[in-house]
Amino acid sequence: MMRNMRKAKHSTAPSARAAAKQATHERIVHAAARAIRRSGFDGTGVADIMKEAGLTHGGFYAHFPSREAMLAEATGQACAESAARVAGVVAAVPPGQALQALLQAYLSPEHLAQIEQGCPLAALGSETARQVPEVRQVTTRHIKEMIDLIARQSPDWGQPAAHERALMTLSTLVGTLLLARAVDEPALSDALCRAALKQLTPN
Repeated sequence: MMRNMRKAKHSTAPSARAAAKQATHERIVHAAARAIRRSGFDGTGVADIMKEAGLTHGGFYAHFPSREAMLAEATGQACAESAARVAGVVAAVPPGQALQALLQAYLSPEHLAQIEQGCPLAALGSETARQVPEVRQVTTRHIKEMIDLIARQSPDWGQPAAHERALMTLSTLVGTLLLARAVDEPALSDALCRAALKQLTPN
């Protein structure tokens, strides 16, 4: 019986260590996902991320083979958070109101201010073309998912026109948010968002 108890204790130890390592890994990825949106890819250093995650710099390579691998995972996490946020907005209202709710939430003052928690396309779009293929692949997949989600809110979903409107809508949303964050005049920032909403709002 003692032998069985020791065996059971031994068998659970690796599992506990693996779970702890996974939890630490996820903490690093979440910290990196916030950091890249806040500071950009080039402004995000390994030491800063590990410090933000409450870990030492030396532990980084136990979780990632390279900084680029971490950035790819962080981009995926940022995209997943953004997609979940948008899906939550859409699910919270009747189908006929989903597109308008999505537009208003995306160009809201709250989203405008939440750079490190908001859309990674607006925060990182201008830098993504210079990143490693893995980062671009993750971003491309997210763009396609967002286009499909927007197109699904159209009565003619599945038709070429709905897809084209979704392409235009996403491009306008991302471009507007990028510019609204870039300017240093609140009135102009607000005017950009209001003008985009006016043009995108279905009649």
